[in-house]
Amino acid sequence: MDRITFHYDTVLSDVHLLLPNASHLMARLNGVGQPVFISKFKILWNGEKQDSGESGSPCREEELERYTQEESRCKETGSETDEEEDGVQDPSLDEDGDLEVTRRPRQNLADSRAHRDTIHPIILSQAKVEEEDEEEDVNERPGDVIRIEHTMATPLEDVGKQVWRGAFLLADLILSRPTTFTGATVLELGAGTGLTSIVMATVAKKVYCTDVGEDLLHMCQKNVTLNKHLMEPTGGEVRVRLLDWLRHDFCTDAEAEFGWTEEEVADLHDNTTVIIAADVCYDDDLTDALFRTVYRICTNLAHPCTTYLSIEKRLNFTLRQMSVSCEAYDHFRHCLSELAEQKDGRTGFRVEQVTPCFPQCLQYERVEQLELWKVTADPI
Repeated sequence: MDRITFHYDTVLSDVHLLLPNASHLMARLNGVGQPVFISKFKILWNGEKQDSGESGSPCREEELERYTQEESRCKETGSETDEEEDGVQDPSLDEDGDLEVTRRPRQNLADSRAHRDTIHPIILSQAKVEEEDEEEDVNERPGDVIRIEHTMATPLEDVGKQVWRGAFLLADLILSRPTTFTGATVLELGAGTGLTSIVMATVAKKVYCTDVGEDLLHMCQKNVTLNKHLMEPTGGEVRVRLLDWLRHDFCTDAEAEFGWTEEEVADLHDNTTVIIAADVCYDDDLTDALFRTVYRICTNLAHPCTTYLSIEKRLNFTLRQMSVSCEAYDHFRHCLSELAEQKDGRTGFRVEQVTPCFPQCLQYERVEQLELWKVTADPI
């Protein structure tokens, strides 16, 4: 593999462009030949947590301050240069009237290469987890870092293999309000890489981490294994399971690797009180299927349930409307309204937007287009 090829249908998550990591190390190729990378996401504790009113990570603020200082230095240097130029006489010319330019003396090619920094294409190099662990910061506590396997660029149907900002927003909510989810049984829909389920398992009793696609579910299971040390102190558990929104039943096939047992299906219906989904509304048909699944599950639960949905409002210019629009977001809001107006005599739904006034606990750019919605389902 000499290079990563981007096609017309390639989707790239900008989370990876803003990570404070020094490099992204390729761990392997997945079952369909896509490069899989490992990234580390540091959890900010106590004084390290960012003020919720600020967008962007601390590293971006430091870069801005550094840039301002460099700019001021450049201005000072420029002013000094201007003063010097005032006293400079006309440039010297050769006998033909051409401007004489002082040329840099040529060096030996071997000597010039010796002083040049070696460039390593880290993004395409095969990483060994053992070697990477040795290079970790000695002051870094194991409980401070979430390690996630993910891809960086995929077709639209494989975007679940990437990391998206909606997952970070939900993780911030969980980490900043742990008592809300302590001891709960939780279902995540469209879990993708499993980042939010892993964070939830640090406070919840049990998390059913669900999605579709054997390759994606294997990646998710690998991430759960990589981060077991985060769940061990509280005894939280993550079970990776197949859940297809386009089907009306659970896969209970005993031969299916990520199938459900009858006991798990019963446990889900008897004990689930929280449902979460992060940045899964980018296609209208899938959004419809998501809300049908939320409605179907909530109306069959033994207890009232709260659903948290995070979404990023993505602005797109469309030729059809000749203006900027958010069609996927608009359809999401339409489905929310329909759910709130649903009257079946069995379950009532209340929809409200949650203001992200909680602190930022992970390093990412919390843009203003990120939204969090809360849906409360109560039996009538």
